[in-house]
Amino acid sequence: MVKAVVGANWGDEGKGKITDMLAEHADIIVRFQGGANAGHTIKNHYGKFSLHTLPSGVFYGHTTSVIGNGVALDIRKLIQEVRSITEQGVPAPKILISDRAQIVMSYHVLLDQYEEERLGSKSFGSTKSGIAPFFSDKYAKTGFQVSELFDEELLLEKTARICETKNVLLEHLYHKPLLEQDALLAELHEYKEMVTPYVTDVSAYLHQALKDHKTVLLEGQLGTLRDPDHGIYPMVTSSPTLAGYGAVGTGIPPYEIKEVITVCKAYSSQVGAGEFVSEIFGDEAEELRNRGGDGGEYGATTGRPRRVGWFDCVASKYGCRLQGTTDVAFTVLDVLGYLDEIPVCTGYEIDGEITTEFPTTAKLKKAKPVFQKLPGWKCGITGIRTYEELPENCRRYIEFIESQIGYPITMISNGPSRTDMIWRKPIPAEQD
Repeated sequence: MVKAVVGANWGDEGKGKITDMLAEHADIIVRFQGGANAGHTIKNHYGKFSLHTLPSGVFYGHTTSVIGNGVALDIRKLIQEVRSITEQGVPAPKILISDRAQIVMSYHVLLDQYEEERLGSKSFGSTKSGIAPFFSDKYAKTGFQVSELFDEELLLEKTARICETKNVLLEHLYHKPLLEQDALLAELHEYKEMVTPYVTDVSAYLHQALKDHKTVLLEGQLGTLRDPDHGIYPMVTSSPTLAGYGAVGTGIPPYEIKEVITVCKAYSSQVGAGEFVSEIFGDEAEELRNRGGDGGEYGATTGRPRRVGWFDCVASKYGCRLQGTTDVAFTVLDVLGYLDEIPVCTGYEIDGEITTEFPTTAKLKKAKPVFQKLPGWKCGITGIRTYEELPENCRRYIEFIESQIGYPITMISNGPSRTDMIWRKPIPAEQD
């Protein structure tokens, strides 16, 4: 069986915790898209971790962690990440890397930085991890696939060609130092040595695993609104963020994905640029930011302060619809316990008309939030284990949002640890 854990909004919804929790009863956890440009924060009995490439189920000894072909693979960062968790007492994880995954090269990172620098105030708010240049090369068919590391003749020809084309940009557009073929070859030889123990045909591996009735968990990065086709273009990421891409990014048939757990925060946040209709500012935002998450709303990869706002039903309904949601996981609900009343964005006003449908970016730029205020519950809820024990106003808040987005909220996170979770439907048999 295949389940996918994905984000409904701009990312930073708490997917890492949900994946970490569900991974206890999974056999294989797969990253199927994105790169090291975003992260998932995990808190468990080993400590607190920010993962960027490793799947969030890596802390269980019985699981296999897989890097799918859809991932932008920064090999050096992956190996550093493995080293960082084992140094904190985590047993060495079982890792497999797709031979069809493509490699983030050092020059991708440099080109990303140079382009953001060149654009200045018109930049895209990139994490400068090389993601956009990487995907440009992937689809221009000039990238390096992991399998190519084992073909020296091909590497010689391709590195010469890369130097020829990239150096035109570096010299005439960015006015930066040029690439050297020997350095690129040395980089690729180093990557080959690093990944050789892990490389396999991931599609064939997953095909057999599903024949053997294994449970596979797909872990997405970012959320619907950062998808390059369906998000707030152009302030989006460069790989699809939808559960449907899980089939492409791993090499499994789409009909194998039986459950899509879409993660929503109980309020809204995002890192970086882009339209954000329910955003709040000033002291109100600063208080929510500092109370939010586990230690505040700051990016797991960049450390940048996240922009924050109230829950956006319009964006979340759209995000859930595009993901093909079967279950909504509602996170950081405990953060809102300080509020007397809680605004919820239920519609957008655009050119004098109110809509509950999420528009394209040009219209989104003109959208103003329509808020409805709900009474707060004014107490802590961490430690509560059943839905019925939650304060009445807290349950009303959940049920109001559920009615607005039209998808069932079946998991409620009410604290930072993996045990801080309330189930609103029968608990899976293996968790009894």
